[in-house]
Amino acid sequence: MRLRLRNTGDVVDEYRFEPVGDVAPWTVVEPQTLRLYPGTTGTVELTFSPPRSPDAVAGPNPFAVRITPTEHPEATTVPEGNLTITPFTEVRAELVPPTVKGRFRGRPKLAVDNLGNTRLTASISGSDNGDHLSYDIHPGNVQIEPGRAAFVKATLRPRQIIWFGSKEQRPYTLAIQRSGTGPQPVEGTYVQRGFLPRWLATFLGVFMALAITFVMLWIAYKPSVRTSATEKLQEAGISTLPPSPSASAAPPTPPSPSAQAPVVPSAPETQAASGSGGGGGGSSETKPKESAAPQEDTAATAVVQLAAQDPGRHICYRAYLTNKGWTKPVCDGAMAGTVGQNRPIKSLNIATSDTDGTAATAFVYDSQSTNGKGHYFGPWKGVVDGADLYIGSTKKDDPYMLGFAMNVGESKSVVCQTAHVHNEGWKALACDEPGGDNYIFGGTLSNLLWLEAVKFTV
Repeated sequence: MRLRLRNTGDVVDEYRFEPVGDVAPWTVVEPQTLRLYPGTTGTVELTFSPPRSPDAVAGPNPFAVRITPTEHPEATTVPEGNLTITPFTEVRAELVPPTVKGRFRGRPKLAVDNLGNTRLTASISGSDNGDHLSYDIHPGNVQIEPGRAAFVKATLRPRQIIWFGSKEQRPYTLAIQRSGTGPQPVEGTYVQRGFLPRWLATFLGVFMALAITFVMLWIAYKPSVRTSATEKLQEAGISTLPPSPSASAAPPTPPSPSAQAPVVPSAPETQAASGSGGGGGGSSETKPKESAAPQEDTAATAVVQLAAQDPGRHICYRAYLTNKGWTKPVCDGAMAGTVGQNRPIKSLNIATSDTDGTAATAFVYDSQSTNGKGHYFGPWKGVVDGADLYIGSTKKDDPYMLGFAMNVGESKSVVCQTAHVHNEGWKALACDEPGGDNYIFGGTLSNLLWLEAVKFTV
């Protein structure tokens, strides 16, 4: 675009050009200064280079150029215009984890990122070769704003149960269908395990056959007993009655196997002490229990309750916000923190289930930084499943968080995160890799920004 300028004054003046507004980072003015004689006209060129990212929102975007005369700086003028950015669509999706195992069901999650500059509306469906699985997908339709991500939960159920035998692999596909385009497939694998291993079925069959054979032989076997006592008595002339046959005792029946019920400890009882002596009566008195203090609602209490209702891998978390305190715990991809309220996160409280534990450390603001970056706050901390992990600090004078590094157990699963950074918005979804030395970093390293909100899944 060309910008034409005329010097209507009576002196030679030099004019400086400076782009302002939201599109200023993508605007270049050439030349940046222009010297004009009175009554003459000059031209500068504006070049716009919007990035292919969600930051370049589709549609009209206002822009302006501040023109400042050197001789008369009070006569600054700001011409304005509109830059129309055309829409583009870019979707990235992945299954977390890509392989799930189970006898009766599997529960993968589909992470969908909208990397375009327009709202994404799509439906999710599942399929496989041979129609071996049924699919329960929630939600079935998603609407995702530019630069945001959504998590879709899927429950896979085999149509036929493998009662005996080895496990079988069932490849499947979750497809993302947008209006006017072909489906975008994301492939995964469901490993269906047998209800009983083959060796156990063989062992039970042999054991039952041996048990039945033993019982039949025990019942059929009757030992014969012969005696010559009667004949000897008759030879001696002694009369006697023939002895009545004695009933042989029935063989004991093998006890049928029965599962032992778990022993549930009964609630503690308050016992009253009583005593007697000297002809006097004793008295008993029950001391009332003191009411316990209310338990704090932490990430650990939330993940324990969730795992009791829905066994499996879960992650719950909450954030300590500047000048506000702790938020309520949320789980499995929900947002903890705020967006656009200028409330940096000072501390995070995290807890997991069925992940072999979790570990993390905080990256915080450094007031004495010489390279424009923060620093790690405290040592690397780790806890077991169902326990509270705290990183950062809630003390008033301690620094706020810029980011974090974390991972989960070495063999079972991975942890995925997306973080909202002040002035930069939501970062792309990222996951760690299984292994003790691997971790994922979320947030920013810059001292000029800070962490505002987080989402986690396992």
